[in-house]
Amino acid sequence: MNQKLFFLLLSFMLVPLLLGNSHAQISSGGFGDSPFERDFGDVKFLDAYFGTLGQKIEVEAGDSNVPFTVVFANVGTQDITGIKGQLSLPFGFSASDGPGSIIKSDSDSNSLAGENFHLTFFVNLDQNVSIQQYPGTVKVDYSRLRESGVRTAFEDFQFKVTGDSIINVRALEPFLTSLKTNNVVIEIANDGTAPISSVDIVASNTQTERASTASSTTNVENVVILESNWDVGNIEPKSARYLTATVYVPEGLKDDTLRIPLTMTFYNAHGDQQTISKIVDFYIKGLIELTIFNIDVIELSGAQMVVGEIINEGNEDGMFGFVSIEPRGDSNIKPNTQFIDEIEVDAPVPFNIPIEFDGEPEYGEHDITITVRYKDGVRDELFVVEDTTILVNEPTNDEESGPDYSMIIIPVVIAIAVGIYIMRRRKKAVT
Repeated sequence: MNQKLFFLLLSFMLVPLLLGNSHAQISSGGFGDSPFERDFGDVKFLDAYFGTLGQKIEVEAGDSNVPFTVVFANVGTQDITGIKGQLSLPFGFSASDGPGSIIKSDSDSNSLAGENFHLTFFVNLDQNVSIQQYPGTVKVDYSRLRESGVRTAFEDFQFKVTGDSIINVRALEPFLTSLKTNNVVIEIANDGTAPISSVDIVASNTQTERASTASSTTNVENVVILESNWDVGNIEPKSARYLTATVYVPEGLKDDTLRIPLTMTFYNAHGDQQTISKIVDFYIKGLIELTIFNIDVIELSGAQMVVGEIINEGNEDGMFGFVSIEPRGDSNIKPNTQFIDEIEVDAPVPFNIPIEFDGEPEYGEHDITITVRYKDGVRDELFVVEDTTILVNEPTNDEESGPDYSMIIIPVVIAIAVGIYIMRRRKKAVT
């Protein structure tokens, strides 16, 4: 009887245990071993990056005193105050106060319930820091309103050293020529260590895109640019992309500087869209357009010469001009050069170069090259080349044309005059 009573009491004691194992029970402090276990607190980590609130910046090895911002949310039901932060970063990162110093937030702050708040630290990066992701830990101390004591929260996070993108713009050929269409190539270079993506470039204030302001800060509205928008794409670190444009410059901008403003939109290494402005400059040269014409061979003082004229149909004088002739093919004419100095606009400049032979003279047709060498306003040396065929005739010989009768007639006339004079003197003496 006692044994039956004992087993009956033991069965009543085991029933709660069996029921407890057959249902999900919430134990104090959380959800036990459930994968959904979660401890609720007042502070929730949101983001960590180099930069200030709302403004991420690119950083690279060797940067000093860089702001590092950690953003939190106050998910509690009460306002918190006296917020202080302390940052723990891997080897290679240190406080801006110097090696060995604790990385602390710049100031105390408060946060209303349900609002976000942030802590800003200042960090030095070692020269050997790589561009990659790193782990970090932040400690947050705070107090609840109407509650004594300090609460502490720890948050682990990942942050990235992005590298720094450095964008430079330049023209491969910085000179334009007025009165003609110029094919322009502009280099967009990323000289930094961070990539940029989806680069889009717009040329502002062109004739196809008038400025809304009454006056323009550049003279680009006076030229014609056939293209005004370029989709460049991605530019990796230490690489460049190129865009081309067709630009017509009127005569009035000769000897002026053309400034083309470019608006560049792209995404940086943080994935944030950025817009910057760059200006590419060009110097506008005058046009020198030479034509060689009226090429011929004449005989002058017993010597034959190649003659011709040069006309400049541009708007700028050519300087330090030279004209050269050189033989082509089987011609044995010696190369020769003549200095003609300035080649003025709309004023034909003649040239005459004596013909000399390398060896025995050969008469008849000769293939030659005429080259005009000159310099423009920026002292670049330019050339105009003309291939032509000339006819060299055998020079006339005065000795084979017969005696020179003038040499005979003159003494005879003198002798007759002397004889007449003597006869008249004799007649006067007889009378």
